[in-house]
Amino acid sequence: MPSSEKPDLTSSSSSTTSGEDKGRINEVERAEAADATARAQLYNPDVDVSGVDEKKLMRKLDLWLVPWLSFLYLLSFLDRTSIGNAKLYGLETSLGISDTQYNIALTIFFFSYAIFEVPSNVFLKRLRPSIWLSLLMLLWGVMMTVQGLVHNYGGLLGIRWMLGLFEAGLFPGVNYYLSCWYRRSEFGIRAAVFFSAATVSGAFGGLLAAAISNMDGIGGKPGWAWIFILEGLITVVAGAASFWIIQDFPDTAKFLTEPERTVVIRRLQRDDQFSAAGETLRWKYIWQSVLDWKTWVGMLLYMGTDGPLYAFSLFLPSIINQLGFTATPANLLTVPVYALACIVTCVVGFVADRYGQRGLINIACSIVGLAGYIILIASRNATLSYIGVYLAACGIYPNIPNTIAWVSNNVEGSYKRSVTLAMVISFGNINGAVSSNVYRARDKPWYRLGHGIVLMYICIALVCAVVYRAFLVRENAARDRGERDEAIDGVNGERADLAARNGRFASVEDAKREKGDAWSGYRYTL
Repeated sequence: MPSSEKPDLTSSSSSTTSGEDKGRINEVERAEAADATARAQLYNPDVDVSGVDEKKLMRKLDLWLVPWLSFLYLLSFLDRTSIGNAKLYGLETSLGISDTQYNIALTIFFFSYAIFEVPSNVFLKRLRPSIWLSLLMLLWGVMMTVQGLVHNYGGLLGIRWMLGLFEAGLFPGVNYYLSCWYRRSEFGIRAAVFFSAATVSGAFGGLLAAAISNMDGIGGKPGWAWIFILEGLITVVAGAASFWIIQDFPDTAKFLTEPERTVVIRRLQRDDQFSAAGETLRWKYIWQSVLDWKTWVGMLLYMGTDGPLYAFSLFLPSIINQLGFTATPANLLTVPVYALACIVTCVVGFVADRYGQRGLINIACSIVGLAGYIILIASRNATLSYIGVYLAACGIYPNIPNTIAWVSNNVEGSYKRSVTLAMVISFGNINGAVSSNVYRARDKPWYRLGHGIVLMYICIALVCAVVYRAFLVRENAARDRGERDEAIDGVNGERADLAARNGRFASVEDAKREKGDAWSGYRYTL
């Protein structure tokens, strides 16, 4: 072959190398553009933060935020589940209601509770948390107190509806509120400590109900009525105090100095929480939540964890009672169950934050819960069933805050995260209406139907956790391959295919703000 006809291998190699270099140069340009944009968007660029000790600041946040909010949730969970304790002290007999009517009274709470969670979270974002959360608590404390004054079935139904209405905003509101203060790798343990108040309330509720029952006959009121009245009055006082104790969002928090507020927000922005410095309400952000597949899978996932929670907490005293223990011993035997659940919940939250594998932890907890309910279904021995109750608690309770943290970690945009959390939690809570009716009096003492339905819920949670994690792994991989890259003017603005596929933006900051967690540089927590 004549030399003129030989392929120019050197030229080909040079061309290939040139293409690779060009790709690397584009990546460098993109990174430099992102860094320049970040510097330009630095929150409070003129504020000197050199004197702020970040570890001391985090301890300060924890002391100001977590203990009081956990105490409020303790009261909330105590108020909604104390009817299970009151049942053991003659609630049905005093009001002349049947077992079916009692279950309906439990059910109606969850309808109002679920319906008003999404609007409540939008109001929380629009208003000050110190006002909204405190007002809700004050009003549900009043409803709780009045619940001890009812004399008939209709009155009980009305109060349970109102109680659900006013309690609706606390749990989704506080979880969203805490997510506005902490980085994604820090949120899980705080959510776990906050939620562990539910386990403490279970233990404390049994002790408190046993003590208050001794007031039977005082003021002409039965013991069960005093349970509602005294717990309601405590909630009213706590709600009034909350107006001065609950803080607002980081950019306006009065207990922080200006440099401390600046550090908190900059930490969040470095954690890809682009909206930490503030975001204007736009319907676009709400629709982003509604149309996001993660919202809907998260709803099913939380349904599978929350349904068992309510069944367990509402009927644990009755389950133990049917194992051969009378009212007060049955309430007291719930205490060590909840104590262990509290410890396991906090440990799981810490481990999930440290290692980041929330999906695998969710799956493991579901398997433990499955084991507990399989024992409850199969056992005909009181001791073995009591052991099964411990396993069930250790499988159910840690999954609640872990699921919420997992969903929150994977949603960016303050309004989108607010709506997503509210939708997920409200859909889970509506299943409390199912849980309220699965433990029928005619199924005692072993309640096979109730345990079987709860087992089904846990299976749903297990399957959804596997699906949710698999989809997140696939999406992260697609972003690593560049399949979600946007066209950024001045960086890769000549890429018409990117503009057509993933959008064209003036800057990386614009892409972050408009796309939230759909931005190509965002990586999901597994």
